[in-house]
Amino acid sequence: MMEVATFVPLFLAAIAIGFFASLLGLGGGVFMTPLLLLGGFVATQPEAAGTSIAAVLFTGISASISYFRRRAIDFRIGFLFMPSAIGGVFLGRYIVQTIDPKWLTIAFAVFLLYPAAMMLLGRTSKDVKGLEGERTSGLGFYLLIIVLGFAAGTATKLFGIGGGTVFVPSLVILLGLDIVSAVAVSLFVMIPTAAISAATSWVEGTLHLELAVPLILGIIIGAQIGPRIGSRIPKKRLRQLFGIVLLYAAANMILKGIQGI
Repeated sequence: MMEVATFVPLFLAAIAIGFFASLLGLGGGVFMTPLLLLGGFVATQPEAAGTSIAAVLFTGISASISYFRRRAIDFRIGFLFMPSAIGGVFLGRYIVQTIDPKWLTIAFAVFLLYPAAMMLLGRTSKDVKGLEGERTSGLGFYLLIIVLGFAAGTATKLFGIGGGTVFVPSLVILLGLDIVSAVAVSLFVMIPTAAISAATSWVEGTLHLELAVPLILGIIIGAQIGPRIGSRIPKKRLRQLFGIVLLYAAANMILKGIQGI
């Protein structure tokens, strides 16, 4: 039986993460992984990533259902991405088993600098502008599908995120997809990659179900609250605030990793 002293803080933090993530257009993994690691709920970065991705899976499922109802998912592009994205998960699994967790902590902290910079500028991946017209055929398109898919799948396994932070702007800038289609495809591809990543983490013993449950419940509730009252909040200032939070988390994770070397 999980202790109340652990369940309640994670549940409340997840409500806040779900609330703000729904406003910022994020899956929540960039916040959950640092929360678990810096909060002392887990000992290593792979455990934080493995537990976080279980909650991200439910974010992907819930959001994909919503986009499906709006007929916004480009299933052709989504299914083309899936093989390489799934391959990226297994590449990430190999990396996790090969590299010292301390270096993964530092790598994730460096990765956080990108979304932190975007937020400090008052922007998110939803603000990017891409090409005029889609690039959805040709050799270059298929090569890009493979590269982006592997990158997204690897990031999912290594960092416990959905991959949308990098995946969405890549689809918009490099393929010329409109932002709604890019977000919908990213979330759709997230379902199998997050599910496989969570399953492999469970087998490896890095997914702590007792920690994932309050995160999942909180994320679901917070994501429902966010859109209802988000119109009253100045989003640019909110993004900048969370950019500062991510920078603080990144700095602490880098220090944590360096101290363990």
